[in-house]
Order: sequence, then structure tokens, then C-alpha cells
Amino acid sequence: MKIQDTLSNIEQELDISKNVKIYLCGVTVYDESHIGHARTIIVFDVLRKYLENKGIGIELIQNFTDVDDKIINRAQAENSTAEEISTKYIENYFKDFDGLNVKRATNYPKATEHIDDIIKFIEKLIEKGTAYTSKNGVYFSVSKFPGYGKLSKKKTDELQSGSRIAVDEQKKDPLDFAVWKFSDTEPTWDSPWGKGRPGWHIECSAMSVKYLGENFDIHGGGRDLIFPHHENEIAQSESCTNSQFAKIWMHVGMVTIDGEKMSKSTGNVKSIKHVLENWGPNIIRLFCLSGHYSKPIDYSEELLKENLTKWRQVETCHYELVHANNENSEEITQMIKKLGIDFDNSLDNDFNTHLALSAFFQLVKETNKLAADEKLGKNNADEIKKELKRMQEILGLLIPEITDSEKEEIDELIKNREEYRKEKQFEKADKIRDKLNEMNIELIDHKNRTIWMKKERIKSQ
Repeated sequence: MKIQDTLSNIEQELDISKNVKIYLCGVTVYDESHIGHARTIIVFDVLRKYLENKGIGIELIQNFTDVDDKIINRAQAENSTAEEISTKYIENYFKDFDGLNVKRATNYPKATEHIDDIIKFIEKLIEKGTAYTSKNGVYFSVSKFPGYGKLSKKKTDELQSGSRIAVDEQKKDPLDFAVWKFSDTEPTWDSPWGKGRPGWHIECSAMSVKYLGENFDIHGGGRDLIFPHHENEIAQSESCTNSQFAKIWMHVGMVTIDGEKMSKSTGNVKSIKHVLENWGPNIIRLFCLSGHYSKPIDYSEELLKENLTKWRQVETCHYELVHANNENSEEITQMIKKLGIDFDNSLDNDFNTHLALSAFFQLVKETNKLAADEKLGKNNADEIKKELKRMQEILGLLIPEITDSEKEEIDELIKNREEYRKEKQFEKADKIRDKLNEMNIELIDHKNRTIWMKKERIKSQ
């Protein structure tokens, strides 16, 4: 499997001869998670599920930044504490991503639980002469790391202090960034240099090295983290360990809305809670996987509606397979095998989920065509089910389960409707159809029988 590495700008072979170790930068928990967060985390969820499907062990670490100026400001504005704010939004995070059928990471380390690790990390940087103490805190000296800018392809002599790096007269260089900030505003911790809290970048370096070692397989996140966050992580981590930090840097493109970056100031942020309530998990996952992970994708109602149409075809396919009872079987083994290979090859080639979805939907299309032509035999259905289930598990797509009692009720209603139709009691038959519609049951007429499917209820439809 090859993945485009942001650092080298070439596709790198992922070593799958052993367990794969991945560190994914998580969210700063001061507000609701949004569709941009969802895309990054869904991409890595599918990557993890694909590798696990191949029998490869995965260690996925995803942090929570639970100490940050934004959290402290939110707490002050709401007359609360930083801990209460972060706890609230961590709980909401899990509700959102469980709802999106994202498998939980191996571990979710929090910055506040790793202060000792962070302090030890900073001590090593000071010992090596790559960090220094000033009036306002401890800073990393960018000039001491010759490779600074190699990830973002920025040159230090052309750089100015980034928008997320506070301007401080006590710094030796405008590009130097804080690894420890002196402060009396809670939360604070004691350190050898003074009371305060860690800088943003140092948290991920300390936690990734603690859980995955000094050199791990993939470091991931959104493209907006390349500079300064990941650039600074590389500088301080490689200065501390004297070894390569991550083997592959994998970055996911932004989600825009009408071509514009999501921003709270313009009010165009789409929270996960909002999109889940209106579209459900499957449509959101299809949307997030519909383009190459490294490219931006534009959020629009039209694109979501397109994915809903595709999902209805998947539902039809699922229920055609459930109800398949035709004795006639077509020779479809080669077709299934080819589409399965196409699916895997797409993911092996820089994780192209768009092409993988094409193979998935082609299998759905071929199945529905067989059913429409009355050529979907029971043997066919068993073959297709196996491959379709594998693809769906990797993509994280779920058809809601129906209980046995629900099936019995639906079958009985359909049986009664057919009897009323034969007796030309169309008014009674129509009432049953109305009841079925209320249950989101759709009837599919075949030549000699009528089958049913249960459609996922989509609020925005």
C-alpha cells in the first residue's frame, strides 16, 4: 500500500509486515465538532478498517487538546471551568462519532493527563540547547533546527510569525514558539521554570512518542495543521530524539461551504450534530469519502442529495439480496472478484476512496440489474452478500437492522394488501400501503411477486 507523504511529496510504501502505528491529531474541545473534523476522522477510520480487514494490527492514537486558550476563554465567557468545558465537548465528541459509526481509537490521551511527560520532553530540549526560558515562558529555538520548514516547504528567511503563534518581545526570534507558557490563570501546573501550562504543539510530540515510540508509521490530520502545528512537532520531536519522527505524513483536505472556508464569524459552520440529524451517518460518510482525501471538498445540499440517491440504490440492493429466491443463477463469480480487486487496488493506490466507491456502487448496480431481470438466484445472493458486506464494513456503511417481529408485521401487512387487491378492495389495500409508507417501507414489484425494503429515514429528504 502506498500513501502520498506530505514531507517527501512522493508516494511512500506503508510497511504492513507488522502492526501499523498511527497518530491522528484530534480536536481542541471548546466547541462542537464539525463536518471538517468528520472528514479527517472518517478517512482515517476507513484506512484503519481496511488494514484490519487485511489482518493487520492497528494502533491508533488520537489526542484531545483539553488545555488551550480557546478552552479557557470559553470557560470564562460561560462562568465555568476549563475542565467542565472540555469534559462537556469530549462527551459530545463521542456521541457524534459513535453516531457516525467511527470505531474508537486505541487510546484518546488528554494533554492534562500528560503534564509530567510534557515537562520531561521540554527538559530534554533545554538540555540540548534547542529551547530556552524567557520572561513569558519556555520557547523552542527555530534557528537551532536546520530542517525547519521542510514539511510546509516554507523557508525560514521568508516566514513571519504565523497567525497561531503569539507575538512576544521576549522571544529571540519571531518564529520561536512556546512549549511552556507562564500563567496564573487556571488551569496551571508547577514546572521547573515556573507555574503555567504547555504550548499546543508540545502536547502532540510528547503523547505520540509516549504511546507509539520515537519513529512511527503515519502522522495524520487536516491540511490546516501542516503549518505551524505539524512543522513545529517535527522540529521539537526530532531535536529531542535525534531521529526521524513519522515515516509518512498524511493530510486530509478541508471541507468548504460554497467554496469558502468554514468560519464561525460567517456562520457557515456545519456541526456534526446538525448534519447527522438531517442526513444520517451513511450519507455523511459517502460525502466525506467522495473525493480524494488530500483534496478539498465542497459541502452542498446537492452533493448530499446525490449521495442519498446512491444510498437508496444500496438499500434496494440489500433487500433484493435478502429476498432472493430465484432458482436461476447467473455466472457472476468473476464479476464479483474483479470489483473486489478494483476496490482494494483503489485503496492501495494512495487511498483513493472515490475509485473504491465506484467499484462498490458498480457491484450494487450489477446486483440490482440481475434482480430486475429476474436473474438473481439464491447462490448469486450468497456470493454477492459476502463481498458487499466486506466493502460496507470497510467503508463504515450500515443498513439499519430490522427485528424479527418487524419482519413478521411487514410480511403480514403485505399479504393482507395482496388479498385486498385480488378482491378489488382497493381502498383497504391503499390504507395498508399508507401504513407501510409511514413505516418507511417501500414495495418493489417483480413479475410474480412483490418484495419490500425499509428505507433509512432522512429528515432532509
